[in-house]
Amino acid sequence: MITITPNALNKIDQLKAEEGLNGDYFIRVGVVGGGCSGLSYNLDFDNELREGDQEFESEGAKIVCDMKSFLYLCGTELDFTDGLNGKGFNFINPNATRTCGCGESFAV
Repeated sequence: MITITPNALNKIDQLKAEEGLNGDYFIRVGVVGGGCSGLSYNLDFDNELREGDQEFESEGAKIVCDMKSFLYLCGTELDFTDGLNGKGFNFINPNATRTCGCGESFAV
């Protein structure tokens, strides 16, 4: 399962409203090769399901992930911070054995 925190949900709702996206849109989370640690997170809005997608609901939000990415993201929690030490979405991934300093890439 992939979950989100209330802080992440608030920011996601704000971004959806700013972009004028309706309730048909959901959060698509994925993993792509690259970054200083080998794998990078990908986060976007989408409104079309693909074959093999895994679907979850957390805090009332629909989260979708392709099966290959889910193997790396199982158990991950998506958070959002806007404090003095940084602003943005954070992936709390129990599968990551190493992350880069910026938190945008990881290795397993």
